[in-house]
Amino acid sequence: MSKYVFVTGGVVSSLGKGIAAASLAAILESRGIRVTNIKLDPYINVDPGTMSPFQHGEVFVTEDGAETDLDLGHYERFQSSKMRRANNFTTGQIYESVIKKERRGDYLGGTVQVIPHITDEIKAYIKRGAGDADVAIVEIGGTVGDIESLPFLEAIRQMGLEMGRDNVCYIHLTLVPYIASAGEIKTKPTQHSVKELREIGIQADALLCRTIRPLPDDERRKIALFTNVQKEAVISAWDVESIYKIPMMLHEQMLDEIVCHKLQILARAADLTPWTRLVNAQEHPEHEVDVAFVGKYVDLQDSYKSLNEALTHAGIHTRSKVRIHYLDSEELEKGLGTPGQGGLAQLEKMDAILVPGGFGKRGTEGKMRAIRYARENGVPYLGICLGMQLATIEFARNVCGLAGANSTEFDADTPHPVVALITEWTDRTGRIEQRSEKSDLGGTMRLGSQRCPVEKDSLAFSIYGPEVNERHRHRYEVNNIYVPQLEEKGYRVSARTPNEKLPEMMELPAHPFFIGVQFHPEFTSTPRAGHPLFQAYVAAALKYRATVKRPGGTLSVVAA
Repeated sequence: MSKYVFVTGGVVSSLGKGIAAASLAAILESRGIRVTNIKLDPYINVDPGTMSPFQHGEVFVTEDGAETDLDLGHYERFQSSKMRRANNFTTGQIYESVIKKERRGDYLGGTVQVIPHITDEIKAYIKRGAGDADVAIVEIGGTVGDIESLPFLEAIRQMGLEMGRDNVCYIHLTLVPYIASAGEIKTKPTQHSVKELREIGIQADALLCRTIRPLPDDERRKIALFTNVQKEAVISAWDVESIYKIPMMLHEQMLDEIVCHKLQILARAADLTPWTRLVNAQEHPEHEVDVAFVGKYVDLQDSYKSLNEALTHAGIHTRSKVRIHYLDSEELEKGLGTPGQGGLAQLEKMDAILVPGGFGKRGTEGKMRAIRYARENGVPYLGICLGMQLATIEFARNVCGLAGANSTEFDADTPHPVVALITEWTDRTGRIEQRSEKSDLGGTMRLGSQRCPVEKDSLAFSIYGPEVNERHRHRYEVNNIYVPQLEEKGYRVSARTPNEKLPEMMELPAHPFFIGVQFHPEFTSTPRAGHPLFQAYVAAALKYRATVKRPGGTLSVVAA
């Protein structure tokens, strides 16, 4: 039977519950404990797939094709177990499931209520998500006191009662603000947050106190006294330069020991050597590189969380400091048709250009300006999902002479639909999926991981080898009808889906490093293992930097 650690948050949101839960998982895994993570989201959406990145940040896609909260990306980056559809669920999914049961008559004519029916469903989902793990770390989204999260909190309270307190541990993450004008740390918000949690019937076993610096002993003692928590279990979680330092921070304060003692788990000592090594590599780079990140959600960097982290991982594994410069693609559209205008001057200082995934027409022309600049000036280019599609459109327009070439997503009447909606494909299990322009937006994309062969003697083959297995999240594909015309002018499709023969990877052999991928490789990058595509990309950027004789670009550590 699995044991459970429930992580709740108080005072304000965005304190880092996901990072804390992932870091605890990393420490417990290093002690030989099988761990998984679960995220409970209190919003009524069935999943975040249709939500704007400005609302929710990145949508993380699991191997089995679930569109989930970005915290699942943290979970996979910090520990080795893969997340599944069952590792993230929402209020919307719970109510949808209960209503379907009621319509079938499963409740035998009874009155369906929040307690026990909704809370019973939540508990069943939690246990299903735990699978065969020794410990499931369950993060409750939102903040204690929110009306939306009350059923989740009631469910985890009941689990503590039903399973016995030796099988359940409650950790509360809260804010201890520093008032600069008074020069004081204030514990009152934490006291009130824990008080609210206790009124629900949950007594925290440990507190993670978010501060700007470690808490003094007298403040820890005060918090312990007012919250009924042992002083040793009042843990400081202060601001650090890298999130990959947090497992060591929490281990040094014995959080893992507190959890193991509470759950009566005997385990070997933690070994965080891999984490100390990667932090050391991150803090002592031997090279530096500047990457232009051309997107339309750049005002909220959480919109591209996994991509940001993948570039960081590549920097760690090439001993490089990767400086990401976020360029709004709409800004690059300004001055179109005027030489020297439109923000392209910013690209002259960059060692590589990256165009990420996205949806909708806004900003696409600016992205294609950046792509053309990379193609014509030999700057290393990586296009992900939409970035590959736009690279194809730009090549069709400016190299093949297909005026007006576009995607049917942006222009349904384009004379040259080089990117178009695919209506039928085979998913990772071999099942035929279908869609049309009238299909629902939610859950109807090509989702999840899919294997496909890679052509020999290609840049893609030098990076991935004979096969690539990455995760997808898109509706539109490069139109095979136009591929022969593109290839005549030097465009190469270096990987295709095995059944439909849809282009998965493209490259320009005449260019030093120009590659586009239809999938999302950022979802499989981890700090300890890195990712071959991003490492090759950073290595190419370093080589380009050395070529143009900018300081810091000599590559002595070759990307694996």
